[in-house]
Amino acid sequence: MGVKVSTRGDYASRALLSLAMHIGEEGPTSVRDIAERTGLPQPYLEQILLALKGAGLVRSKRGVGGGYVLARDPREIPLSAIVSAVDGPIVAGDFGEPHTNGACDHEGQCVLLAVWADVGEHMRHYLEALTLADIVTMARGDASWPGSPTSSG
Repeated sequence: MGVKVSTRGDYASRALLSLAMHIGEEGPTSVRDIAERTGLPQPYLEQILLALKGAGLVRSKRGVGGGYVLARDPREIPLSAIVSAVDGPIVAGDFGEPHTNGACDHEGQCVLLAVWADVGEHMRHYLEALTLADIVTMARGDASWPGSPTSSG
């Protein structure tokens, strides 16, 4: 199925993961440093960080020693909030809702619209359940990655 997080959603998640992994360090992190640590293009990263700031996920400081810091504790930032901040609502596709604007005018169309809506709902719930702190724990090797076999004991 073609359900996917956009490049913007991935880059935003990577940028905030970088900030979260360095949370104890002194002062804000410059866009340049985030770009170097993540391998993301700096001009595009600047646009993404502005969107994340607008969503209240990061704060910025201007001038010498300026940069970005997380606006909330990583345990309070679900992946769904990061993706939604740059991509808009998490949906499986832009198909509309069943029973609106003639959406059920053709055979089988309504049931498929309900299926696509359900797929989007599952994706949203999954991303809401994972916080930035969870991802930091996985990235540091202190928890299993999604899809990896869990250790028994």
